[in-house]
Amino acid sequence: MNIIVQKFGGTSVGTIERIKNVAKRAIETKQNGFDTVIVVSAMGDTTDRLISLAKAVNLTPPKRELDMLLSTGEQTTIALLAMAIDGMGYKAVSLTGYQCGIITNDYYSKAKIDSIDPKRIKDELEEDKIVIIAGFQGASLSHDITTLGRGGSDTTAVALAVALEAKKCEIYTDVLGIYTSDPRLVSTAKLLKTISYDELLEMAMLGAGVMHPRSVELARKNNMPLIVRSAFDYNNVGTEIIEVKEMEKAQVRGVTLDEDIVRISVPNVPDKPGIAYKLFSSLINLNVHIDMILQNLNHDGFNDISFTVPIDDFDTILPTIEAFVEEVGASPILVKKDVAKLSIVGTGITSDVKIASGLFGKIYELGINIEMISTSEIKISCIISQSQSKQALDEVHKYFELNGL
Repeated sequence: MNIIVQKFGGTSVGTIERIKNVAKRAIETKQNGFDTVIVVSAMGDTTDRLISLAKAVNLTPPKRELDMLLSTGEQTTIALLAMAIDGMGYKAVSLTGYQCGIITNDYYSKAKIDSIDPKRIKDELEEDKIVIIAGFQGASLSHDITTLGRGGSDTTAVALAVALEAKKCEIYTDVLGIYTSDPRLVSTAKLLKTISYDELLEMAMLGAGVMHPRSVELARKNNMPLIVRSAFDYNNVGTEIIEVKEMEKAQVRGVTLDEDIVRISVPNVPDKPGIAYKLFSSLINLNVHIDMILQNLNHDGFNDISFTVPIDDFDTILPTIEAFVEEVGASPILVKKDVAKLSIVGTGITSDVKIASGLFGKIYELGINIEMISTSEIKISCIISQSQSKQALDEVHKYFELNGL
């Protein structure tokens, strides 16, 4: 089969007119000779509205019931889109995550896909239908509806493309593609024609916001051709995600900013084997992403441990951290919510000391203090004050003169 999977986000289907435009795009893809699978999100701010409804009746709604509620957003979109395509003279069928064979674990609100049985989708394609699938959702082995977390429709699309052995997966969004920085924050941000899987994965994890990190990781693992394009300008080719190629020199490809984090410090932790494991293993069991970690060696056999987590996870992990503090006899935790993570991304940048020194020098020139530093082969991240973060983002982007090539 000659399959293409196309994903359209909430903004792309935010109105009836936009749903009709997506229908026309799906039909055009079908007319070009492809077996067409469309993955969609809920319309506009539907998910936020449903969350508000849930909290109106219960400030801490059970996650199972919340998943049951939130899954209805995507189901509304798929039904409307299938109706729109039918009204234009083409056959279409809408399927929920469960109906199209997506099986997940039972971790409600942040489920991960365990397997996909694409038989139903292939059967519908064989009947010459355009298949419309609800993103963001699946079902557990116990037949409960689950959701994949924010951005989960990206993961749905890539996972289906892999399971269907599709020719490629196209992600349609409200921007032209992947930029050197967030164009809403940096007016000089440039559109990237290509970017490597690794670079995009780092940018996604560092707060770029264009694609969900899990979807990029899945595409990279399975070498799935991936394109990020505008849902409103089909003439623009967007950004192609490619395998990294040998580069003549290290080059900064993007600058990102993540303000949705919190820094947690646990002072005076006993300097004993297994202490760090005790803390972080208990947090990992909560399915929380722990990012930057710093351990300071103090004196008299005690350390300070600092780390960052998404601010949305703070209330979830706080009781566990406080229990750890009481168990090991550490000092009360220190919490900083007015912080941000500024990062530069590019293949091989940590091998060029001039890049790191340039970053730190520019931040110093701005009079900004760096609280934490983290590096990998292709990124350097700094924790700085949130009040100065947007200025730093703009100035660092200018310093590295990113050109979007």
